[in-house]
Amino acid sequence: MSFVFNEENEKAYEALLPRYPHPKALVLPCLWMMQYQEGFISTRSMEFISKRLDVPVAHIYGVATFYTMFNLEAMPKYHIQVCKTLSCELCGKDEILKAIEEETGLRVNESNELFKLSQVECLGACGGAPMLQLNEDFHEHLSPASTKELLQGLAQ
Repeated sequence: MSFVFNEENEKAYEALLPRYPHPKALVLPCLWMMQYQEGFISTRSMEFISKRLDVPVAHIYGVATFYTMFNLEAMPKYHIQVCKTLSCELCGKDEILKAIEEETGLRVNESNELFKLSQVECLGACGGAPMLQLNEDFHEHLSPASTKELLQGLAQ
């Protein structure tokens, strides 16, 4: 089965075309649209946008795999991304990870039907360390207790 944009994404794509002089510049917006539509970026969606933009699939794959915000596989309901860079490391990232592991039973790069746990590079909220991104929402100034409370609320 081939991928096509839904009506909303097709309209958004058509509106973006005149704003970008080079097709490669549309790769990131198209990746976002594909991910919102399917929940992840599939091979068939990369092939679709490759044809639409006349850009090699390898380039689209390279962009999709460069950024941690794009998922190349179907995801559970919640994606927990823990920042692993210096500010979060110094402010207690390991304790946050331990709390997540205790609450979910997952280790980094594991998933279950509800959660996927990942460690990622800087999420750009160093002043709120330690922090994590849950789907698209940032949670800052975490403690092990507040992290467990957050996850318990989601598991209900």
